[in-house]
Amino acid sequence: MPDYSGTVEGDFPGGLRLDRYVAEEIKLLTRSQLKTKLLQARLNGKLVKLSRPVKPGDLLELSWAESEPLDLIPENIPLELLYEDDRVIVLNKAQGMVVHPGAGNHSGTLANALLYRRLTRPGSSVPGAAIPGNLRPGIVHRLDKDTSGVIIAAWDDAALAFLADQFKARTVKKTYIALVQGTPKETQGVIETRIVRDSRDRKRFTVSFDKGKAALTRYRVIRSWGAWSLLLLQPKTGRTHQIRVHLRHLGHPILGDPIYGAPVLPTKFPADKRFPGVTLMLHARTLSITLPGMAEPSIFKAPLPERFREIIRKAATGK
Repeated sequence: MPDYSGTVEGDFPGGLRLDRYVAEEIKLLTRSQLKTKLLQARLNGKLVKLSRPVKPGDLLELSWAESEPLDLIPENIPLELLYEDDRVIVLNKAQGMVVHPGAGNHSGTLANALLYRRLTRPGSSVPGAAIPGNLRPGIVHRLDKDTSGVIIAAWDDAALAFLADQFKARTVKKTYIALVQGTPKETQGVIETRIVRDSRDRKRFTVSFDKGKAALTRYRVIRSWGAWSLLLLQPKTGRTHQIRVHLRHLGHPILGDPIYGAPVLPTKFPADKRFPGVTLMLHARTLSITLPGMAEPSIFKAPLPERFREIIRKAATGK
């Protein structure tokens, strides 16, 4: 059985190399892991090289050897627990914490912290115990580095697969809150576009209406102070930077967003000068998911961060 099996999604004029698709689009393995792992790839049932172009609709199957140790060091990093049992752990991820190691982030990540907790929690085996086969200890979804909030991980492979199936089927329900520039004309609405990687900057994404991956975000204005608003957001898809890209497209970028937050209308929005030093004001508020062994979904809620409370006070009082 392959370690990964899925249908290629996206729009790649002229095709996209298989290795780039794995590293950049689905982010299953990093570039360094692609070089060190004994990876076997099949495209539509045929064994292919990593340089082979892929196209939407292709069936991609990947298998890799687990004989080499994972280059991940357990680290005793404080975690804010929302829930934990023998199968899963739910956390309130701190802003600034990277979820898993990558270029420039080889330590101090959530993966490092989870590995330490897994090896030291009551009933765990000694260091060196097996870790889940997806190369990211129990992590089935992610949050951007500067996005805080609720995130779930699994303690065993069966639980990991159970959670992953729900994300794949899109039965998981998530809500976010964001402080944005300005006030949307409609108090609630739906942003539905396609999202593609920015051809001028591979670290950015942008909206499209005929290429890329379908993305849908529902929003509702919770409170408005004219120049700023507090929004509740419900992404129905899970594209990279989806909420940030969609709010930029709506004309109301997230306050403190270093990538998408440049004012869309400079004469209308005072940028972030009212709040010097502000960081990304995006928080994963709730997560509804069915836990292993449970019949009904559980809802987990991450408390409102102090950075939100501080700016809401300033916006409300004008001080």
